[in-house]
Amino acid sequence: MTSRAAALAEGMPASRLSMRRGRWRWIAIAALLCVPALVPVLSIVAAFAAPDLDIWRHLAQHILPQVVPNTLKLVVGVALLSGVLGTSLAWLTAMCEFPGRRFFDWALLLPLAIPTYVLAFVAVGFLDFAGPLQSWLRAVFGSSAWFPPIRSTGGTIVVMSLALYPYVYLLARSAFLTQGRRALEAARTLGLSAAAGAWRVALPMARPWIAGGIALVGMETLADFGAVSVFNYDTFTTAIYRVWSGLFSMSAALQLSGVLLLFVVIALLIERRSRAGARFASSRDASREAPRMSLSPARQVAALAFVSLVFLLAFALPVLQLAHWAVARAASDFDARYFGFVARSLVLAGGGAALIVVASLLLAYIGRREPHRCTRILVRLATMGYAIPGTVLAIGLLVPVIVLNNTLQEALRSWLGPAAPTIMLHGTLFTVLLAYAARFLAVGFNPVESGLHRVTRSIDEAAISLGVTGAALLRKVHAPLLRTSLATAATLVFVDIMKEMPITLIARPFGWETLAVRVFEMTAEGEWERAALPAVAIVLTGLIPVAMLTRRGAYVA
Repeated sequence: MTSRAAALAEGMPASRLSMRRGRWRWIAIAALLCVPALVPVLSIVAAFAAPDLDIWRHLAQHILPQVVPNTLKLVVGVALLSGVLGTSLAWLTAMCEFPGRRFFDWALLLPLAIPTYVLAFVAVGFLDFAGPLQSWLRAVFGSSAWFPPIRSTGGTIVVMSLALYPYVYLLARSAFLTQGRRALEAARTLGLSAAAGAWRVALPMARPWIAGGIALVGMETLADFGAVSVFNYDTFTTAIYRVWSGLFSMSAALQLSGVLLLFVVIALLIERRSRAGARFASSRDASREAPRMSLSPARQVAALAFVSLVFLLAFALPVLQLAHWAVARAASDFDARYFGFVARSLVLAGGGAALIVVASLLLAYIGRREPHRCTRILVRLATMGYAIPGTVLAIGLLVPVIVLNNTLQEALRSWLGPAAPTIMLHGTLFTVLLAYAARFLAVGFNPVESGLHRVTRSIDEAAISLGVTGAALLRKVHAPLLRTSLATAATLVFVDIMKEMPITLIARPFGWETLAVRVFEMTAEGEWERAALPAVAIVLTGLIPVAMLTRRGAYVA
């Protein structure tokens, strides 16, 4: 007796049986989408079962005493400075009126288009001892002219903060706008000065957004590989790469990755605890009706000078320097190889974006179709890879792929003998795309899920009444309605992959050089001017999401 007949015999309707099978099928797909993010974590846990004691003695003696304090100082310093910059800039553009405010309102987001490693090598190339600025100072003031060293803890913190403050600015500005300037007016009526009202009313109300922005900055700092490599500033990411590529120890690299992952988990727990129990109300309309704070002429000049200085240092001057270097080197450095760099970058970014958008659509649909606890857990697991540094993901995925490749190769040789074909799962685009899926699924999932929330349940019910269910409902109804959200997700993922460095550097096929890999190779040799040409292409690509945000009116002046 078939299961269908057995169900009918037991009194279970066939439709209910079909729904149950469909439910488990969708849950199985969601579980499959969790694999790219879960495998690196499981690989790290498994690596601690058999630690390489000799290498760990070397690490404990020569590497960890420098890496641990460096990482802590960098994360704390960048988080604090980015928090101060982002919050103060958001306050000025959202709450105050001064000349140029409408321009800086959106222009202060432009540093998002410049990867941290690009801003880092521009800063080093221009400000280092042999750079044009210090050379000019020595020519004018003599050999005794002093300039603070850019290759230092302070220099690294300042440059990375200039690259990452827009995360805090973006969220803090939204908080100041949505909570309404009426709250400050109410504080003034209670006898508080403008400064006291800002400190005791506006900042506490905006704390969840500011904390979220600082948490993002902390994640990006922990995950950074390119910028710290340019500064020769040893952190966990550079140590992991050296252990992997220099000591050739997969287990030690995985165990170092586990320590870095522990730092990430601690940072996430601190961020969540800082917002525990907080409840906030806001009014968008109030923020539009209430006038901005008027500043005295002297304070207007100070505000304009401050925002102009940040914009110049974080975007305008680096872009001008990049353009100058690129033009100077284009005649001698631009050749047919660059078409290959661009083509390979586009293949990876396009393929990764397509894969992630399809996975995001499936995951969002499953979360909508099966809204129970198991599905919510699977969605969270599938999208947790964005909090895991790219170095950790690349090595955590590459190691099990290598083990699987060797196991399959031995099985084939034992079965076919010398005639067995050679398998090469590692060092292929398969591994690279899998790591991209783990890292950037959250980037694609968020806009798709938001778009799906705007599709009412009545549309689903109407389609089901016409016999459109399951995958057909997703393909014929939801996907066409989500064209804008899918395009947004694809664009954001495409740009992130174009800028991504550690995953591509570690997991790429042999000889597969992209624009980001080219930048790394040139900066590793101190060839700042030759790194400018591929960097310009990456920066121009990075301007796309910023242009999308401003075009859609995300920033109301």
